[in-house]
Amino acid sequence: MSVPRIALHDGTSIPQLGFGVFQVPPEQTEETVLDAFAVGYRHIDTAQMYRNEAGVGAAIKAAGIDRDELFVTSKLNNGFHRPEDVERTFEESLQRLGLDRLDLFLIHWPLPTRYDGDFVSTWRAVTALTEDGRLTSAGVSNFEPDHLARIVDETGVVPVVNQIEVHPYFTNEAARAASLERDIKVESWSPIAQGGVLDDPAITEIAGAHGRTPSQVTLRWHVQRGDIVFPKSMRRSRMEENFAIFDFSLTDDEVERISGLDKGEAGRTGPNPNTFDYIPD
Repeated sequence: MSVPRIALHDGTSIPQLGFGVFQVPPEQTEETVLDAFAVGYRHIDTAQMYRNEAGVGAAIKAAGIDRDELFVTSKLNNGFHRPEDVERTFEESLQRLGLDRLDLFLIHWPLPTRYDGDFVSTWRAVTALTEDGRLTSAGVSNFEPDHLARIVDETGVVPVVNQIEVHPYFTNEAARAASLERDIKVESWSPIAQGGVLDDPAITEIAGAHGRTPSQVTLRWHVQRGDIVFPKSMRRSRMEENFAIFDFSLTDDEVERISGLDKGEAGRTGPNPNTFDYIPD
């Protein structure tokens, strides 16, 4: 099954469906990613803070897939926002992944209460990585509207993506709108609310009408809204289920019905980017 690609404003494109490795144990990452490759995934989303880049790299090496067929994303560790640390740790990520270039690198969190509130210099350092070919595209993650406005206003450089929490119980429309109005594509993390939406009566009813699972219907809702999504599972059968979302469509009414499940801030499952200030040990 072919996965559509989404055009980015820097002239590149990204597969709309990927495979996320958040919370995949480092010692199980290679096997898990190899299973994902076997299912058909070619877009892998990792991060320095996940501590499993080396496992992703081992799977890439073992799979022997042509590099041009792969799209690999990693993200900057919260403890390395200073410009000199960005350069150093990016190179370390490349080494762990066994790659000479990365398709996409994101500031993982803005951390507005850390580093004297300066995430602009971090953004400048990340975008500078594109100058010598080691990084193809630069983006951000968990940036709120004010954060996006600040980095764009102060640097003139617009991220290609903003990876934010989005799911039917937290549609995060303010951050989505602030991204989309700048032609920043939205990547949805926690796309099924850590499983929280799978028993929702509206979603199960729509799933039954299509002969699909609640997870498939939820992921289909994401892609029909134009977002990029990368569900995580360590089970091969669930990987296959999540991959099979491009051979059916929801009606406009069904999409609106699912969007109407939004609970606002009460639906958020992860930290609030305005106050999150975690630095890993």
